[in-house]
Amino acid sequence: MRLNAWLRSAGMMTLLLTSQGILRADDDKQPQLNLTPQQWREDLQFFARELPKRHANAFHHTPRERFEAAVAELDGRLEGMNGDEVYVGLNRLANLIGDAHTFVRFPPNIAKLPLNIGRFGDEFRVASATPELEKALGMRVMKIQDTPVAKVLETFMPMTPQDEPAQLARTRCMSFLTIGMVLHGFKVTPDRNKARLTLADDAGKEISIEIEALAPDVKPRWVTVYKEPPLFRQKPDEDFWYTYLADSRTVYCSFRGYKGLGKAAPGLFKLIEAKQPDKLVIDMRLNGGGDYTVGLQYLVRPIRDLASINQKGHLFILVGANTFSAAMSNAAHFRAQTAALLVGQTIGEKPNSYQEGRQMTLPNSRLVVNYSVRFYKFVDSGENFIRPDQEIKTSWDEFKAGRDPVLDWVLKYNPTQK
Repeated sequence: MRLNAWLRSAGMMTLLLTSQGILRADDDKQPQLNLTPQQWREDLQFFARELPKRHANAFHHTPRERFEAAVAELDGRLEGMNGDEVYVGLNRLANLIGDAHTFVRFPPNIAKLPLNIGRFGDEFRVASATPELEKALGMRVMKIQDTPVAKVLETFMPMTPQDEPAQLARTRCMSFLTIGMVLHGFKVTPDRNKARLTLADDAGKEISIEIEALAPDVKPRWVTVYKEPPLFRQKPDEDFWYTYLADSRTVYCSFRGYKGLGKAAPGLFKLIEAKQPDKLVIDMRLNGGGDYTVGLQYLVRPIRDLASINQKGHLFILVGANTFSAAMSNAAHFRAQTAALLVGQTIGEKPNSYQEGRQMTLPNSRLVVNYSVRFYKFVDSGENFIRPDQEIKTSWDEFKAGRDPVLDWVLKYNPTQK
């Protein structure tokens, strides 16, 4: 199972490994965090010199003076820092640039903890876990080590894009809660491979558990709080699949990635032609991006030309904070070029922003830094956000039951209603 696939299947609230980036364990010249202060200083100098030169507009959000002051501050602390702390420091600098495509990629060994946490209102719950921690499923997470989990989340905010919607920041921070190198890098835990969690059941009874990070090469089996996953979390290894929901006369299409779309998309249109559905749903909530021109060619424009479907109340695009990069772009295209209703939550990336990532490698640590090289404009007027026409959030009870209130709303929607 691919890394982003287990995020889809395990009940995670994010596609961190798509939008934030992680190196494969088999990549050549893997990153090395066990460096001397002088080696880190050389990397920092390279980073501070090259990133502004290579980025399309490095100081569009943060003034150069503030960026350089932050570099100097990190330089002054290098003598007493471990590798995880330096990684966090470098990534905070990258996120000062502001756009979601500029960040320091995670190395292969992130010290992933054996559970995933979801947020539901003000509550944090164990959404999935390895079989050994199955008894923790559904419990509220109160503290990590000695810090309240909400405070931990707030601590992580500087390591998120500073000029993007809050939805993306919250999503990335949620996934950081179970990444040992981030917890250790922010000094939440004293050891990157261990964490102590305080959990509480619905009656308020608290317990404390000690957990250890998964080995880097382990592919865990995840158990979830729900017995059956909702439709959009099914078939986690497939980027593009579709089915006909006879009861509601709806064709549902899960569009999670762009690889092979040119070959896969014709099957969708054959199904539409055969079934003549009342509704078409394109679900992009777990789409972490690719080539937006491919999406335009094989989905947006062909759907635009379907007279029976391209009408209000018959075409729906499901979006959320994880609808990222090219997926964000195509969601904007659907809104501008079709009669689609967007349903879900606000997309976590600005449509008019610096995108199209390139990479550079730091000389000593071999950490890979992503940066943006082009400004894109996908919205011509109004606010620089893509908000859904109908916003819907998932409650804990709905999540626990394996329900999907976003798709439920669409299936119940009456095309004749205003």
